[in-house]
Amino acid sequence: MPQRIAITMGDPNGIGPEIVLKLLELRRDDPRLTFVVVGVRSVFDRHAGATGVSLDDLPHVLVETDSRHSVDFGTLSPSAGRCAMQAVTRAIDLCIEGEVDAMVTAPISKEAISLAGFDVPGHTEYIAGRTGGNGLMVMVAPDLRVALLTGHMPLERVAGSIDESKIVERAKLLADCLRSDFGVEHPRIALLGLNPHAGDGGVLGSEERRIYQPAVARLHSDGIDMSSPLPADGFFGRRQYLDFDGVLASYHDQGLAPFKALSFGRGVNFTAGLSIVRTSPDHGTAFAIAGKGTASPSSLGAAVDLAAFVAHWRSR
Repeated sequence: MPQRIAITMGDPNGIGPEIVLKLLELRRDDPRLTFVVVGVRSVFDRHAGATGVSLDDLPHVLVETDSRHSVDFGTLSPSAGRCAMQAVTRAIDLCIEGEVDAMVTAPISKEAISLAGFDVPGHTEYIAGRTGGNGLMVMVAPDLRVALLTGHMPLERVAGSIDESKIVERAKLLADCLRSDFGVEHPRIALLGLNPHAGDGGVLGSEERRIYQPAVARLHSDGIDMSSPLPADGFFGRRQYLDFDGVLASYHDQGLAPFKALSFGRGVNFTAGLSIVRTSPDHGTAFAIAGKGTASPSSLGAAVDLAAFVAHWRSR
């Protein structure tokens, strides 16, 4: 029986609907998957005019939300944010109800959903709140899995938000994810320090000595194979990530900047720690090229493949 994958349309003014259409065209003969598209038909029709790919000509099931939106390519608007999040909400419900096996979310604009009244930093936190899970952002590419100790958070708040318990909790979530979702029986995890050179023995910051090392000791006592805090620059520059099954970065850009530089459009955002399977491409709405027909569906395709893999692995 084909796996049922829900795909949300993303921000209607961005490239989300375009890459969904292109992906459906590329996968039209894939017998392994049934695509359930969640969004607004008129939005896809508008993008079809720009791309030459019509939803009506593609194999799919359409679950249409109640939203109405007039597409204005490349424009930030509360209407677009509301429309995008209603599609996400419906896809979550489909997962919870067992109507689909996994969900893949096309890019949204965090500013647009904020203007629409959604008080969440992004997809990850919203989906975790709706499902009652403790979501952990894990960026996945061949030979590289990077999780974030702190997610969508202003940099000025990062250091004060990290304590020993948070490191232990996030590391255990990552270890559980590697075992249950990726089949790594005894995962080895790298922990990246907060400060330059991981504090350089306390000269450049004391968090590694005061907070990180005690957390590592606790993790070792619980059977988690976690490294001491490592300097992030040398870690990625020397390709040390190849020696580990997963990486726990201290903050957003520390993990995602090197990840995106290394993944070359093959990256996927996976939300660990949830009862449902959710992935997304590793790029944003790309308002600058919306409506031009030039957006690549490669990362969306990788997100679909990972969602199908994890859903299959969990069902074994």
